[in-house]
Amino acid sequence: MNWLIHPGVLLLAVAIPCLRQSGAVETPSVPLNAEQVVNNLVQKNLERAQALMSYEGTRIYRLDYHGFPGARSAEMVVDVKYQSPASKEFTIRSETGSKLLIERVFNKLLQSEKEALAEENQRRTALNSDNYLFTMAGYETTPAGPVYILLVEPRAKNKFLYRGRIWVDANDFAVTRIEGEPAKNPSFWTKDTKIEQIYAKVGDFWLPALNRSASTIRLGGRASFSIEYKDYQITAATPLIKSSRTIAVRH
Repeated sequence: MNWLIHPGVLLLAVAIPCLRQSGAVETPSVPLNAEQVVNNLVQKNLERAQALMSYEGTRIYRLDYHGFPGARSAEMVVDVKYQSPASKEFTIRSETGSKLLIERVFNKLLQSEKEALAEENQRRTALNSDNYLFTMAGYETTPAGPVYILLVEPRAKNKFLYRGRIWVDANDFAVTRIEGEPAKNPSFWTKDTKIEQIYAKVGDFWLPALNRSASTIRLGGRASFSIEYKDYQITAATPLIKSSRTIAVRH
C-alpha cells in the first residue's frame, strides 16, 4: 500500500492507508540523511504492507461550502472493509445534507479511491525516490519520540501526488503526519488547496485518523472538507517480516 493524497472534483484529500509498526527499530544515535531515511521508509512500508491482510473501519465525510450561489453542507458515514492487496468495499451507512455534494464529491471520492488501488496507480504514487524529490528539513524530539521532517517535491504533475512536508517516526520509519497541496490542481474551479493528514496507532499498525483540507473556489467562496476515521478493527495480519537492520547512520 502506498502513501498518497488524492485530490478530486471540488476538493478531495483521500489517503490510501500506509501502515506503521511500533518498536521495530531503535532510534539512531546520529540522525540519518534524507536518502537514508527514505530508503528505510520504503523498506518498512513494504514490510508493513505485507503484514496487514485486512481491516474494517468507519469514516465520516464532511464538506462545508460557503459562497456563490449559497452555502451548502453534507455528511456521509461509510463503513470500509479492506482486503490485501488491493480491495476495498464501501457500505454507505447514512447521508445527510446537500445531494449535489454527496453525488458529485463524496461518491466520486469513493470511486477514485478504488481506482487508486490499481497496481499501476500505486506504482506511480508510491512515496519513494522514483516519484518524489526529498530534502531534509529537520530532526526534532516530540512527546511521542524523535521524528525526521522531510520536504517532498513530486517529479511529475500527477493529481495523485502532492508537495509539502512529511513527518517520519525515527524509530519505525513511518510517516505520522502530512501537510501539503496537490501536485496538480484537480479542478479549474478550485485553487489554493491545503491538505493535512494525521495518523494514529491501531494495535500494531498506524492508520489514518484525520484528513482535512480547505480550498478557495474561483467563483468566490471557501470549501472545507474532512474525513474522520474511527472504529478500526484489524481482522487479519501475518507476523511482520523485518529486515535485518536499519541503513547505517551518517558519519
